Amino acid sequence: MNSDAPLYERDPEAWQAHLAEGNAKQPRKRVSADVLVRDRAGRILLVDPQYKPDWDMPGGMAEANEPPQDAVRRELREELGLDVHVAGLLVVDWVSPHGPWDDPLSFIFDGGELTDEQIAGLKISDTELSEFEFCTAEKAQQRLRPYVWRRVAVALDVLKTGNVRYLHDGHMR
Repeated sequence: MNSDAPLYERDPEAWQAHLAEGNAKQPRKRVSADVLVRDRAGRILLVDPQYKPDWDMPGGMAEANEPPQDAVRRELREELGLDVHVAGLLVVDWVSPHGPWDDPLSFIFDGGELTDEQIAGLKISDTELSEFEFCTAEKAQQRLRPYVWRRVAVALDVLKTGNVRYLHDGHMR
């Protein structure tokens, strides 16, 4: 083989080892995935986690190598016994490092409108949550942390416009 050939051609195993070494040194990102679920009246499903002071969107943190869309479906099943088709992406928000946390990427997906039967079947099936409630946008704004509300408000707008948004700390850039 030509010694001037690139490493990936000369020694594929050495090339893979080189890539693995680089991968191990690169920073990791935390990923959260939430879902915007509504009832027939257009109210937003919120959950009250026991481990933090404010209400939140249904969803949670993705596990290692888990796609965000799969993470939100898993979280819905684990926490509320809900299995829904998670439709398109609405928002991606890069959140600056804060407190003890590094910077995460936060996704919001469209969970659609639940039927009356699906709503009747909702049940807290995880000790992380104390309750859930469908809220108007005004009530959601009161219950959610300001940066989470900004993200949700943009997601609600995306439902109308169809234009997926990228945010930086909940703001358009």
